Amino acid sequence: MGKVTGFMEFERLAEENLPVKDRVKNYKEFVLHLTDDQAKQQGARCMDCGIPFCTTGCPINNIIPDWNDLVYHQDWRSAIDVLHSTNNFPDFTGRICPAPCEAACTLNINNDAVGIKSIEHAIIDKAWENGWVTPQINPNKTGKHIAVVGSGPAGLAAAQQLARAGHAVTVFEKNDRIGGLLRYGIPDFKLDKSNIDRRIAQMEAEGVTFKVNQNVGENVNAADLERDFDAVILAGGAELPRDLHVPGRELDGVHFAMDFLTPNNKMVAGDTVPNQIKATGKHVVVIGGGDTGSDCVGTSNRHGAASVTQFELMPQPPEKENKALVWPNWPLKMRTSSSHEEGADRDWSITTKELIGENGKLTALKGARVEWKDGKMVEVPGSEFTIKADLVFLAMGFVSPVQKVLDAFGVEKDNRGNAKATTDGEGCYKTSKAKVFAAGDIRRGQSLVVWAIREGRQCAREVDAFLMGSSTLPR
Repeated sequence: MGKVTGFMEFERLAEENLPVKDRVKNYKEFVLHLTDDQAKQQGARCMDCGIPFCTTGCPINNIIPDWNDLVYHQDWRSAIDVLHSTNNFPDFTGRICPAPCEAACTLNINNDAVGIKSIEHAIIDKAWENGWVTPQINPNKTGKHIAVVGSGPAGLAAAQQLARAGHAVTVFEKNDRIGGLLRYGIPDFKLDKSNIDRRIAQMEAEGVTFKVNQNVGENVNAADLERDFDAVILAGGAELPRDLHVPGRELDGVHFAMDFLTPNNKMVAGDTVPNQIKATGKHVVVIGGGDTGSDCVGTSNRHGAASVTQFELMPQPPEKENKALVWPNWPLKMRTSSSHEEGADRDWSITTKELIGENGKLTALKGARVEWKDGKMVEVPGSEFTIKADLVFLAMGFVSPVQKVLDAFGVEKDNRGNAKATTDGEGCYKTSKAKVFAAGDIRRGQSLVVWAIREGRQCAREVDAFLMGSSTLPR
């Protein structure tokens, strides 16, 4: 590495955030990427560790030590080339990926991990600032036409790879804008949509055609896609939310998280949203402790909620993981997001027993504490409580893809309702239908943006080989 003793000399530097009092007034990104000197110092902490577990911890196998070293030497132009060799969209992952690479960092065994995500963020921002991100146009066209259903990270990665292989690619998106849950599931304060827009412009220059308001099973016929295209990739994500089956679920004021987040993103984009759910002046309860729940917290704070409470069914995780036990795997430990820092009461081991209302409107939530005994969840006697609630957002994860898309193509499903397709051996990513492939959450279930990009890239290679007999695309 550029500085062999750097990991002993320098501490981890975290990216700075704008003050809470300023950032909750709008939906702009508030994470400030590292300066050149800070990124150099952070890159210097990367060890000559022999086996780069960070690379294996990263689902897309980013060549992390190489671009850490290049940043240390301030060779930013080469750094973005190395980064782009494995990752089509570091502008997304550098902002919203939870960074499993850092959990796997060798330095993380007994110290703070290298700030890999912050270096990635700095690299891609500098690349855009200097005009280094340009269309990669293949002048040699194959004459093959491919349909991609869904424009989230898996669909976009597959489409870009296949266009660069010379194929004609058309992306079909059910919403009015491209991006899937990148566009309408993640708040702008975490991912400004200009990051998506400039990637779309790049891909259009590379030959990708985008079609919006195209909903398979409604105004798009699956049989037509199979007839008109040489191959079809299903990349529609896993958008069927987990419901809460308790008395009072039908009350006005109880909503799935996406019914709150999606219209808010449309409002931020300048759309007029009739009957938008607003948390202004209301007591909000978020059920679910993951990223989607955190997004509901941050959005509610920006609305000016009277209070925000977040409940999680599972026990509170430890403040620090047992590194000797879990490294280099992703650890279970207490995580506090930027949205939590903006204001929220959090509680764990809470089950919701009933949603209470008056005249059809939600007024309160009745809950209780639970504990685990012999592998079973049991209610703690005498722990029942009631909390005021004007809005309850259900953010308990997603159980499967929207079934009508899979049903429209007639593909075989696994026991979780996902498109059934393997990722190794012959027929990778191929469904039970000869020309139909599946990648991302629609195949693997709810997962991370970085896994979606990985599967989109790998699926693109398999489709290319299926159409051409072989492929030079990276897997």
